[in-house]
Amino acid sequence: MLNEREVESCYLGQFIPVHYHHNMLMDDNRMKNFKAAISHAVRPGAKVLELGGGTGVLSWFAAANASKVWCVEYNPDLVKEARRFLALNQHGHKVEVIHADAFDYLPPEPVDVVICEMIHVAMLREKQVEVIEAFKQRYLQRFGGPLPLFIPEAVVMAVQPLQQDYSFEGYCAPIVQFQPHTLHPGTVEMAAPAVYSILDFSQPTDTLIRWEGSFRMQASGTLNALRFITKNILTILPQQSATIDWLNHYMVLPLAEPLRVTTGDEVHVSFQYRAGNSIASLQNAISAQVVGACIEADRAVAYA
Repeated sequence: MLNEREVESCYLGQFIPVHYHHNMLMDDNRMKNFKAAISHAVRPGAKVLELGGGTGVLSWFAAANASKVWCVEYNPDLVKEARRFLALNQHGHKVEVIHADAFDYLPPEPVDVVICEMIHVAMLREKQVEVIEAFKQRYLQRFGGPLPLFIPEAVVMAVQPLQQDYSFEGYCAPIVQFQPHTLHPGTVEMAAPAVYSILDFSQPTDTLIRWEGSFRMQASGTLNALRFITKNILTILPQQSATIDWLNHYMVLPLAEPLRVTTGDEVHVSFQYRAGNSIASLQNAISAQVVGACIEADRAVAYA
């Protein structure tokens, strides 16, 4: 019988289908940026740990320079896939795929780099923040400091108000959408994005994320959605004063009560959620309202 953590993991996406991980291999943006970051961060002879290894590809990137890589994966189907793929590739023998829970595992010796790519937009669903924090506590108790370098090193999250078209061949359906970074038809940006959280994994990180702030509307129309933007700073290049980043797809959440707004209106937005929780936990916590002395008493409108 599954314990509470296992039940939650299944529900929140820890056991997403194997073909989803295959699709991740075909994501050129993800693959190239992680390869570049790992190639830079993993020095020759380094020891590396990956928490949540999936198909093993990020561990394989590390194996090009590392002397040893421990790749921890909880999903037994992915453990088999990773072992099968690594056996087909040069340097794959340097990666040991371990069937274990990333919440509990510690490597047999100190490591130089930890890779943890349990990344979802807004840090929802997957348990990256909680896993890394738990790992840091276990690691310091066992080995002392310093902590290894983490990939990603940090995450920057922003939110942006939108007018989003929810008509699908005439069928009105306000749904959660994941959009590419290109201009999306039917999307009107009502104001510039605002950063609401920066997580630095070298420092203690709280799973509770909360924000409140105001936007000045740059267009008139119907504010009916918020776009959540997540930029993963995979590694920092101090000599170049640059970073290697990976930008998740945008996540657009419909508002429960759309607002009619006019250019210049001030809209107050607030929300809070815990990293790793469901998308609905954020969606249900969002509050948005027009504020100001000259604002009509009731700006709520129907989606249609």
